[in-house]
Amino acid sequence: MQFLKIKETCLYIKNLERARAFYEEVLELPLISYVPGKHMFFAAGSSVLLLFNPDDSKEKVSPPPHYGGGKQHFAFEVPSDQYSQAKEWILSKGIDIVEEVTWVSGRKSFYFEDPEGNVLEIVPDQGIWPG
Repeated sequence: MQFLKIKETCLYIKNLERARAFYEEVLELPLISYVPGKHMFFAAGSSVLLLFNPDDSKEKVSPPPHYGGGKQHFAFEVPSDQYSQAKEWILSKGIDIVEEVTWVSGRKSFYFEDPEGNVLEIVPDQGIWPG
């Protein structure tokens, strides 16, 4: 079997309205679906960001129950030649950059947090991971 990519990434968010304001209005991700108190889904390029209320999703029967908590992490990928602009854009939105890391490859990535405290990262499409 050959995996192409991870199609969906999931975060568990208790305050979906606050998350909606951040992901839709601040980060400008297109909203695909929203069921108040339950979940919301956003398009992120050809991937989907799933935000679930953990209290609701752990009670599901189908699809199988799932839930989590704590500081979760995922990375947005941007074209390498737009990395600096992505950093400026995040700062222009009033979002603090928590850390910028220079990897063994010499490429950089940076981290910031959503209102729930999850750690988000911006990575260039070439350089920090092989392939």
